[in-house]
This record gives sequence, C-alpha cells and structure tokens, in this order.
Amino acid sequence: MDGRIIVITSGKGGVGKTTATASIGAALAMEGKRVAVVDMDIGLRNLDVVMGLENRIVFNIVDAVKGKCKISQAAIKDRRIENLFLIPASQSDNKDVLSPEGMVHFAKDLRAEFDYVLMDCPAGIERGFENSVAAAEEALVICTPEVSSVRDADRVIGLLYSRGITPKLVVNRIVPEMVERGDMLSHEDVVEVLSIDLVGLVEMDNQVVISTNTGLPIVMQKDSKAGEAFRRIALRLNGQPDLPIQVPSTHKPFWKKVGNKLGFGR
Repeated sequence: MDGRIIVITSGKGGVGKTTATASIGAALAMEGKRVAVVDMDIGLRNLDVVMGLENRIVFNIVDAVKGKCKISQAAIKDRRIENLFLIPASQSDNKDVLSPEGMVHFAKDLRAEFDYVLMDCPAGIERGFENSVAAAEEALVICTPEVSSVRDADRVIGLLYSRGITPKLVVNRIVPEMVERGDMLSHEDVVEVLSIDLVGLVEMDNQVVISTNTGLPIVMQKDSKAGEAFRRIALRLNGQPDLPIQVPSTHKPFWKKVGNKLGFGR
C-alpha cells in the first residue's frame, strides 16, 4: 500500500476545516478506503470532539512520531464507520515538539498503513503548518466566501506552491440567498481571485452543528446538503475528478428570478 497524504488547510481559523477533514475522511472510508484523519493542532485539539472520540484517547500524534507507541496504538477506530481512524493531537505538548523532518519520516509509516491520510492543519503559517505540509504531496484549501478568508487563503496557496504542492479549493459555508442578493462573494469570485482548481462547493448547513454535537458524521445524514457536498468531494479525490460540482442555489421559480432582475417583488 502506498497511501496518499493530503493536508487540509486554510489561511485563518473558523472556516470549517476540521469538519471538512472529518467529513471527507468519513466519506472516503465509506467508499471502502482505509483512512486516517490526523489532528496536527498541538495543544488545541478538537478533531476528536467533532468525531465523538474524545473519551477514547490514550496515545497521540506526538507519542507515535517519537516512537513511544505504534501507529496502531495511537489510531482510534471510529465508532460508526469501518476503516476510519483518528490520530489525535497532544493537548499537553507545545507546538515545537514535532519537526518537519520527524513528520517526513513518520509519513512513510502512515503511507504503508492507510490508503488516505488527511492532515487537519492548524490555522496560520507557523510550525503546525510546516509540520503538516512537510508530510504531504497534496493539499485542499478550505475558504469561505469572505474577503478576509480569501485573502488569507491566497497567502497559504502561495506557500504551498513554494513547497511544490498544487492545492485544490473547497469553498465552504455558502449562503445562496446572500450570494443572489450580492451580500456574499460568489464562488466564481473566489475562484477568480485564487486561481486554483475547484473541487467542491459546500452550502451553509445547520446539520453540521447537530453532527458535531452528536458525533454522527455529516456524510451519514441523508438530508444534509453539506454532507452530500463532502461526499462528492471525496468521490472526486477518489478517482472521479469529472463528477459535476453542484452549485448551491435558492431554486427560485423562473418568474420570481425574472421579477427580481427587473426590480419587482423586492
């Protein structure tokens, strides 16, 4: 087995990166792939909470990299999805405890054990980012349709290119009504600024909050628009790159749209 290591990153916090990591990882595992999601946010872990596995942690990423335990001991099996594993971050160490060199060495062992390894990269461009990127050959950049998020994503994209990684883009938390009113950037605006390949569009979805609170993966909720979007992102990564990208919309009746364009019905 020669697995793929994908870093999931963003320029700033609060854009839904951890939810994206857990959801894409779950969807890949549901496709029969052996998947590890790795929390790289030393000192501030929360991927375990999103997945409902916080009470099962014995060892963590630092223990595994330092050789204090085997990968199989640090990797916590998901409760609901076969082939999905979490390697949690350490909550007690500081951010400098791992090095890019150590992560490169550890990545070889991860590739041998898993089809996909998703690195949940901490926000920003400090040591946590360096450690996450060192181990990866692919990257997904999570961005919301806000000017500040796009600006910070642009900076991260430049850093990824400088390390020989060509990233792909996920635009998260799209509110179609706001886009149609012109109160939120459209995904076309975001893609035009960032100029990287788009791999998915995810609509704002209250089911995400429920998923986080219950530990039930959003991709297992049949009525979730975000869950469906993350499932389709996973399929694109897993050999279906031409799968059409669904654009979130309000599905207004034709005549209402025409009326809005002409200034009626406002």
